[in-house]
Parts: sequence; structure tokens; C-alpha cells
Amino acid sequence: MARAFKRKGELYVARMDEMERSVVAGLMDQTRHLLAPPERVSTGDPFEDLVAGLGESMGAQDGVLETPDEPEHRDPALDRLLPTAHRGDDQIAAEFRRLTEHDLRDRKATNLATAVTALRRATGERLELTRAEAEATVIALTDTRLLLGERLGLRTDEDAAALEGRLAGLDEDDPAIYAVSYYDFLTWLQESLTSALMGRGIFG
Repeated sequence: MARAFKRKGELYVARMDEMERSVVAGLMDQTRHLLAPPERVSTGDPFEDLVAGLGESMGAQDGVLETPDEPEHRDPALDRLLPTAHRGDDQIAAEFRRLTEHDLRDRKATNLATAVTALRRATGERLELTRAEAEATVIALTDTRLLLGERLGLRTDEDAAALEGRLAGLDEDDPAIYAVSYYDFLTWLQESLTSALMGRGIFG
């Protein structure tokens, strides 16, 4: 059974068995695959690669501005993970997204990869994180919770109450039951690690 993170010297240590680590790593991997920006294919010419990279960051192709994911094919969860920067002006929000989204997705994917590597490196029931890994893992847990919450339809307190009502009538083997338990576990784990990073116990 998992035990909360505690700071021990320069490390942040928790107890998680192999199954718990595998579940968390698997959920993080799914989040990383969704967030990872499209790979840039090298042409072999440094100058051409630079120009192509600038075109992607500016969202320009043949003079037409485009978003990294076409709206009709874009996963709604991405808007939860990458919220608009300007809710009052769609044009400003779209331009800001074109300029920043690729790098933001890359940073989030890197944090998730760091967390997954640490989880899969652990042996026995001891999970050890350096400060840098702990900070990356907190962000990774946040993004994974947001994705899982979106899949569960959790956006407001009313949504949570409605989901609880639906769960009451489900069979204990229903996938939704497992999804909610994973969401609750990720929430607890995030709070635990955040508290350790801030230098206090999980209960204050």
C-alpha cells in the first residue's frame, strides 16, 4: 500500500508497489503521447530545418496561419491541458497558441517523460526522486489528472456529484470505477508530493 512522500535529505521518498507505479506510469505515458508535439522531420540541411522550425512556431504555411492541431481533429482534452490565454478574443488567443503551444507541449511532455523514467527506475517499494524529478512529477501528475478528469467529464463540483450518483449504480468491475479510483490516487499522490516539496506533512 502506498505511503506519502517525505523529504529525506536531498531526496523525496514514497512507498509504492510495482503495480501502483505501473498504473501511474501508464497513465502518464498516455498523457505524454497526447501532449507531445508533432515531430519535426529533418531535411538534412541545417538552414532548411531552421526555416521549417520557424514556420511551425509561427504557424505559417504558404502564407496561411494554422494551429498545431486542426480544430476538427483536435482532442478536446488538449484544450483542458493547454487552456486559452485570452478568453475574450478568439483571434488573440489563436495567435498566442500558434506562438507558444509547440514549446509548451514539449515542456509538458518532457516533465511526463522524466516522471515515467523515475517510476520505472524504482525497485522494491521505494520510489526516490531528486528535487528536479519531484518538481517535474508534480506537474506531470497535474496534467495526468486533468486528462483523466476530462475523460470522466469532471469540470465542476456538479459534475463530481453527478458522477458519484452514476457510480452508485455501476457494477464493481465497471471501468469507470477503476478510472475514478485512479483519479483519486493521483490526487492524493500529487498533494503528498506537493506538501513534501513545500516542507510540510500532507496534513499540514
